[in-house]
Amino acid sequence: MLKTFLVTACLTTLPAMAFADGHVTGDAEKGEKVFRKCKACHAVGEGAENKVGPVLNGIVDRAFGAVDGFSYSDALMEVAAEGKTWTPEELDAFLQKPRSYLKGTKMSFAGLRKDDDRANVIAYLASFPGEGS
Repeated sequence: MLKTFLVTACLTTLPAMAFADGHVTGDAEKGEKVFRKCKACHAVGEGAENKVGPVLNGIVDRAFGAVDGFSYSDALMEVAAEGKTWTPEELDAFLQKPRSYLKGTKMSFAGLRKDDDRANVIAYLASFPGEGS
């Protein structure tokens, strides 16, 4: 019972280390370096286009499955139908281990184990607003 409590306590405090009141607190400059691992499948910035994965401009606080012209997995679209959004906390959980977070995702990336790497890449992504932002 104590072990379960400690694991639960640790897991519920991890996002708080990376985010304060839903705001990204990572280092975008360091996140740009981490994002190099993502560039094979995702694009950001002016003129970004979908690749194997969707464009990530405006991902922070965007609805799941919202990029026009991208073919998402059925699993992601089921979650999208529930009205979920990519908050910093949701991104943190997904980026830690995508296939555990969302069974059936098309994303084959193993994940980012380090809390700082996830916080930094989310800060970097937050620096790219979506269209109309």
